[in-house]
Amino acid sequence: MTVENVNKLREEIPDAAKDLRLNLSTVLQSQYLSPEQTWSVALSASFFVQQSRLIEAVLADAVGVIGQEGVDDARGAAAIMGMNTVYYRFCHMISKESYSTRMAGLRMNRMVNPSTTKTQFELCSLGCAVIAGCEACLQAHEESLLKEGLTEEQVHDTVRIAAVIQGVAIAI
Repeated sequence: MTVENVNKLREEIPDAAKDLRLNLSTVLQSQYLSPEQTWSVALSASFFVQQSRLIEAVLADAVGVIGQEGVDDARGAAAIMGMNTVYYRFCHMISKESYSTRMAGLRMNRMVNPSTTKTQFELCSLGCAVIAGCEACLQAHEESLLKEGLTEEQVHDTVRIAAVIQGVAIAI
């Protein structure tokens, strides 16, 4: 597996953020997530933070691991979570039953029927939810992943990848 493009991007991270340069290498070598899961989360988080150089580098290295279907799901997860984290964070923060009991009325078909697997899509969704800080989404996706048979170590690594991607986006 090549990380040529991500390694070039790492060189752009200033010394003031050297920790992110080191962390980026570490989180992309998860001992708990498969390479497909790792790169899918990294790519969806990159799409979510909308930093073009980061997206280009991660996409260039990820596509060989996750294929076009994985790329499409990572992009789909980021887009859907861009919508969901706003909507569900509002419902949660306002704390009125009148909002929380209403049907969202928002289409999320890809979340139910992804091109890859439900687990991979859920991991991507969790990574985006972490970046957005949506408590309702975090709880729902963490619970779903544990029900799918993933471990807390796998959830933890997903959160670490998303956190580092967010930090790198800010650093560059």
